[in-house]
Amino acid sequence: MDPINIIAGLNLIATFGANFGGAKQGFKSQITEVKQKPKSYLQTVPVYFSIVTLLLFILGLFQIGTLNYIKEYQSFRIAGLIVYIIFSWTQVLSYKTLGDYYSQDIMIKKNHQLVRKGLYRVIRHPQYLSQIFMDLSAGVLTLSFLLIPVALIQIPLLVLRASFEEKVLSSHFKSEFENYKSKTGFFIPFL
Repeated sequence: MDPINIIAGLNLIATFGANFGGAKQGFKSQITEVKQKPKSYLQTVPVYFSIVTLLLFILGLFQIGTLNYIKEYQSFRIAGLIVYIIFSWTQVLSYKTLGDYYSQDIMIKKNHQLVRKGLYRVIRHPQYLSQIFMDLSAGVLTLSFLLIPVALIQIPLLVLRASFEEKVLSSHFKSEFENYKSKTGFFIPFL
């Protein structure tokens, strides 16, 4: 196996381990008392795309559905690896910061609080931004001609999901969310 792919694969295993608590919390949210959980295709479709991108990334690590690894692509692959590692851990940090308010579904839990610490002080959706950069950089580091198109299709779905999540938060937190929104960026700080 290629050394870049080995490092990416080890990072994938490490972030899976670090995200285990988040996954457990997401499962626990299925049995938590919920105040609001709207029905929408945005609850499930982006999650399914994330699963598909993960599977395509794993195939890419084994050089299935990839271009040939030639020396001319090495710097692109290394850059992709660096971006992948940074944003995979940024996503872990995002989930950990959400703590008890993390869920795979868009919902308002009983006694829900608006999270405004960590990365959430400057941007409102670091988890979705991280997912976008992780999927694109995974495609670059593996040179996967299967993963990159799926990752590109997923971008508008994640933007729509983030916008939908904001509507839910705005309807629940009202002026508190509007004040938070005025001080933070959607995906990019202060924009």
